[in-house]
Amino acid sequence: MEILKKQTAIDFMGRRRLAVAISTLVIVVGIVSLFIRGLNFGIDFTGGTLVEVSYEDSVQIESVRTTLNQAGFDDVLVQYFGTSRDIMVRVPADQGGGATLSNSLMEALRGPYDEILTDSRKGNAQQCVKSGTGQTVDCRVQMRRVEFVGPQVGEELTEKGGLAMIYALIGILIYVAWRFEWRFAVGSVVALIHDVLVTIGLFSLLYLEFSLPVLAAVLAVIGYSLNDTIVVFDRVRENFRKIRRGSVTEIMNKSINQTLPRTLLTSLTTLLVLLALFLLGGEVIHGFATALIIGVVVGTYSSIFVASPVVMVLGVSKEDMMPVKKEGADQERVLP
Repeated sequence: MEILKKQTAIDFMGRRRLAVAISTLVIVVGIVSLFIRGLNFGIDFTGGTLVEVSYEDSVQIESVRTTLNQAGFDDVLVQYFGTSRDIMVRVPADQGGGATLSNSLMEALRGPYDEILTDSRKGNAQQCVKSGTGQTVDCRVQMRRVEFVGPQVGEELTEKGGLAMIYALIGILIYVAWRFEWRFAVGSVVALIHDVLVTIGLFSLLYLEFSLPVLAAVLAVIGYSLNDTIVVFDRVRENFRKIRRGSVTEIMNKSINQTLPRTLLTSLTTLLVLLALFLLGGEVIHGFATALIIGVVVGTYSSIFVASPVVMVLGVSKEDMMPVKKEGADQERVLP
């Protein structure tokens, strides 16, 4: 805490070319990955059936995939869902959906265990009749959750999600231009586009599932990053009006250094909460927390190394930040 209380004097603007080179490299790599690999869209966008399955003992992904392929389920995605006993199976929409598909899938998974599912339940445990003996036992393979999304719904979510992001950026551009000045508006929107491209690019590179909660996280990142940028810009405007001597670069550096303790404390406390969600929140919220962690780190970086340099490149000056004098204001002071 004592370190953050001390006034820093870091030459952020002197490192802007290095920052631009790093940002450009990361964005280009992410865009190339998007064109080559694309995004690993979740069932919210692609449509299909998602089944969560719990095994009594640990199970290998390959054995589950082989069992489903032999049962006629092609192009299914099988992955662990938390532990090695929990499996998530995603079936494309072109292979059908609904209760019939999920029942067929569960029968295929229970086949190696020589069990036949009955329609009865006992508490949370599904009851199975062991073939050949007629003995009723708790199923060694249990279905936890089934989710079905039609392909038309997935297409609508993709379209509306993209439009929501575009509308958010346009609204931010208008607000910042009115609140500050058009150069600051362009700088803030460039920083936000930078954050979105980096976050989505990393999801493509790591081939993490891009679901509806992840899209919500990306929109939240836009708001978080804008908040940091507005704090820096507000101090820049204040210093432009207060500091009579000093170049634009010096004023920018001084403003960023003055807001740096607040920026770091806000980011660190936010990251602590997000890390708790990431580690303890479970698989359902894992993608959401991952997107926010990436977004908070990138958003903090962009508010310093992207937004302010863009404003400088556009040629902001002290005159742009001075309040406009009303005509006749001097005469009004003279009048008795």
